[in-house]
Amino acid sequence: MAETQQNDQITLDNRSNSQSSTTPPLSKNAQKKLLKQQRYEDKKAEKRALIKEQRKKEAERKRREWEETLSGLPTEEERSKLIESRRELRKERMEKRSHERKEKVERLTRAKEHGLNIVIDLEFSHLMIQSEIHSLTQQIMYCYAVNGRCTSPGHLWLTGCQGEMGNQLQKLPGFDKWIIEKESRSYMEALQDQKENLVYLTADSETVLDKLDPKEIYIVGGLVDRNRWKGITMRKAAEQGIRTAKLPIGNYLKMSSSQVCCSPCNF
Repeated sequence: MAETQQNDQITLDNRSNSQSSTTPPLSKNAQKKLLKQQRYEDKKAEKRALIKEQRKKEAERKRREWEETLSGLPTEEERSKLIESRRELRKERMEKRSHERKEKVERLTRAKEHGLNIVIDLEFSHLMIQSEIHSLTQQIMYCYAVNGRCTSPGHLWLTGCQGEMGNQLQKLPGFDKWIIEKESRSYMEALQDQKENLVYLTADSETVLDKLDPKEIYIVGGLVDRNRWKGITMRKAAEQGIRTAKLPIGNYLKMSSSQVCCSPCNF
């Protein structure tokens, strides 16, 4: 027990030392939360390894069953028919998946012209530790996947996509083929000719967004901070002279904590 506590303290000390000089020191409560998050990530890694092993065993079991089924057939003709039937079924599945991928590409391509523009502002990576950047990366991946399944998807932008944040995104499977806008520049630079259409979504805004305007470009703060940087997106928007709004989350959901307005991914 004492050894575990000592290791936990070393982990916390290492995390504190890895913090950027611009990041305020974490309170003991925040450190406990980070340690809890790390334990959760470790358990997830163990679970993924277990699932991988289970899938491997399941594949081996199915292979043995298939071989036993074939060997149990009395004639070569029956075995050939069963093999051909399986091939046809596999072909149908592959064609279905190919068709679904094609439709997804078509929807996302149309969204570039007609979809609602949603910007994920990634200029906060210097304020996050590694596990928070990883968490944000996973949420962006989930956001893209969900958006791609929508019948009328939005057109996603990633701005300020550089540094460690950019490195983590590049590690995502198929990221280079994502049908989105990837900008190393800030949204103020990338969309400088459309500043009047920019709207930063933040829970600190007094303006409630009751309907979406296709002419507007909605900005979401890409920041996982455990509430260390309260009000940062509101201040940023005010300094840049762009409008703000908040989603009417409280009208539809009962929140157990602060209504941090970010995106469908709940950054």
